Amino acid sequence: MSAPRTVVELLQDLVRIPSVNPHGDPGTDGVGEAKIAAYLADFLRGIGAEVEVREVLPDRHNVVARWPGDRPGKPRVLLAPHTDTVSVGGMSIDPFSGEIRDGKIWGRGASDTKGPMASMLWALKEAREKLPGLAHEIWFAGLMSEEADQHGSRALAAQEQFDFVIAAEPTDLEVVHTHKGSAFFNLRTTGLAGHASRPELGSNAIGKMLDVLAVIRTEFAAEFAAQKDPVLGQSTLSIGTIRGGTKTNIIPDYCEASVDMRFVPAHYDPSLMDRYRERLQQVCPDVEVSATPAPPLYTDPTHPLIVKLGECGAKPVGAPWFCDACFFAERGMPAVALGPGTIRQAHTKDEHIAIADLEKGVEFFRKFIAKL
Repeated sequence: MSAPRTVVELLQDLVRIPSVNPHGDPGTDGVGEAKIAAYLADFLRGIGAEVEVREVLPDRHNVVARWPGDRPGKPRVLLAPHTDTVSVGGMSIDPFSGEIRDGKIWGRGASDTKGPMASMLWALKEAREKLPGLAHEIWFAGLMSEEADQHGSRALAAQEQFDFVIAAEPTDLEVVHTHKGSAFFNLRTTGLAGHASRPELGSNAIGKMLDVLAVIRTEFAAEFAAQKDPVLGQSTLSIGTIRGGTKTNIIPDYCEASVDMRFVPAHYDPSLMDRYRERLQQVCPDVEVSATPAPPLYTDPTHPLIVKLGECGAKPVGAPWFCDACFFAERGMPAVALGPGTIRQAHTKDEHIAIADLEKGVEFFRKFIAKL
């Protein structure tokens, strides 16, 4: 693969490297981040960075790069896009073509988040001679597995300390300084199968689940509705899936359900999952509950580097979704999400980004880097 000559060619290269998260039904054999990690490592070395490829899970890597400064002790700024994408199942376009049509680049990840990544990388390429002399030490990380379980950001946040983090997401070049936390709350009840003509001889797992969900729809829902944030609105929950039983005339011996929970910052603390589990076990002692929550994000919009982002034209906003930024903020590192393109294109069947937006992203990050 020849070296890209423009940010457009760079994004086409990135889109053409399948890096689908293997979680769930990826819709392709092109899963994992190994190939895109290798590409990024070569590109970053080519623009003067010191690069480490850090394995997080087997054959799945973070790519961590830094441009050493001309003196020690500088505050560290991290630019951090994720390298994985969601499934390509059901797409109406070739997910890995990188086709240019109607002034747009098409393919999985073009918006979320290889487009913002390309803008960051090209701005770093253009500024590479100036990076060592800036007042901040510049780091870049291509983070694996943002689309499921966020293993990459959790690992890097535990390994390194940064003074400011920008997680790349398609935010229309606005600064997402706050977003809701999230938990996929997974439930399972078990029963005893038997002939439905004698239900008293069995144990109905669906009936147990209905009791559990009744608490969620009443007590939990009232708690969520009462939690309000001036930027993000209220906490929300939504029962997303339910499945159980095998046949109408068989007493169901299992039932599974999942609940999407979104928390405003004042509502969330890590003990919530334990409290919810204990309450549901009062209703159904053998209910199994699991969740891997992502915390909310809040970074003070008066932070000096958010002010500098504002000088480049980016206003502070909130978002209902969550991203890698929260895992850095959870460890005390000011973090935001920002990038060109629109979140409305993320995960769509015909994902694309406008070339004009991609180039606008390069100009934005170039200006921001110059202020560091």
